[in-house]
Amino acid sequence: MNRFLPPAALLLLVLASVSFAQTAPAASPSPASSPKPGMSRAQIRNRIIATDKRLWEAWKNKDGKPFKTNLTADAVIVGEMGVMGKNDAVTGIPNMPCEIKSYTLSDFKVTFPSGGTAIVTYKGMVDGSCQGTALPNVWASSVYVNRGGKWMVASHQETAMK
Repeated sequence: MNRFLPPAALLLLVLASVSFAQTAPAASPSPASSPKPGMSRAQIRNRIIATDKRLWEAWKNKDGKPFKTNLTADAVIVGEMGVMGKNDAVTGIPNMPCEIKSYTLSDFKVTFPSGGTAIVTYKGMVDGSCQGTALPNVWASSVYVNRGGKWMVASHQETAMK
């Protein structure tokens, strides 16, 4: 079953991206889906990367609050343990049986399939364990949507590196 999880997760991510792209306005974007006036793509990119880094730090510190403020209400998170939503992350992170000593994030790439959607991909190298089992290094991706002028995570997916 584990060999089917990465392709299924990728399919879910692609479908979510297409779904978000189709719900974006075709003509002029509404104020809620537009970047703040004067924000360049580079500034949005930096903001998105900084948010993902804050979420990793919150995960390391078992702090669910940043997940509450940075995930959309309908967020989907896919990992080797399965699929969870925002509430699962907010309540589960503080109680996870894991110890993360350190992590390094690199190789960031941000693409904008539509004006109100961004996809960030990167590599996560982790030194930690859950219940005595070493955590894998991962390839990660997050889909961000602009809601009310704030870039929020609508989907996050991780695939263990081989």
